[in-house]
Amino acid sequence: MSNIKKAFENGKAFIPFITCGDPDLDTTYKSVISMVENGADLIELGIPFSDPVAEGVVIQGANLRALKGGVTTDKIFAMVKRLREEIKIPMVFMTYANVIFSYGAEKFIKTCRDINIDGLIIPDLPFEEKDEFLPFCHENNIDLISMIAPTSENRTAMIAKEAEGFLYIVSSLGVTGTRSKITTDLASIIKTVRKYTNIPCAIGFGISTPEQAAAMSKISDGAIVGSAIIKILEKYGTEAPKYIGEYIRGMKNAMIS
Repeated sequence: MSNIKKAFENGKAFIPFITCGDPDLDTTYKSVISMVENGADLIELGIPFSDPVAEGVVIQGANLRALKGGVTTDKIFAMVKRLREEIKIPMVFMTYANVIFSYGAEKFIKTCRDINIDGLIIPDLPFEEKDEFLPFCHENNIDLISMIAPTSENRTAMIAKEAEGFLYIVSSLGVTGTRSKITTDLASIIKTVRKYTNIPCAIGFGISTPEQAAAMSKISDGAIVGSAIIKILEKYGTEAPKYIGEYIRGMKNAMIS
């Protein structure tokens, strides 16, 4: 449906995540530009929420800082519209169901189309309840991206058969955050997925080092990194875009070497 497939056309996709508005939207804007200049293939933009249940302490902190700084969904939409004057690669929003409900689902998703957002990731939306948003997504050419976790088991086939855009493979049990080791048998999960769909699979949760990104890209179509990038933002603040670019270049190089 959307342009998401373009992210996977030239080899393994590197997908960075950033929380919009941490520490401010101008830094988010500059960080995204730096990500694209340094090899990002798809950008995952987090819309802050006060109770981000899938997130560990690092991204929780980013959500709270952004909200405290006065970021709003409309301000994020305006920033993305400005970004679209500069970059063409696919972008998706990651946010929680309540953010979309409170804005108005139809209005939210139509606005996504208007600013050329390609997909939505909603971690707290059960697969069985996706019809709350799916008709609006289809009307507006937005992919509703599904997640498969180690606990999905007998639901994996069902989710894979109806996948759109790409499948977000959750590497580990628990919340987001860097991990020293990823021990889940992800290859077998992806092998099961491949029986039911040709949609690309990207692995997220816990990836932070070039070695991890390279390992994940060997068994999947891409790697998603969030907490490690948020740590750079937390450390460098408004000076972070330069350092984020350097980090992404190193991660991308590891995946293609």
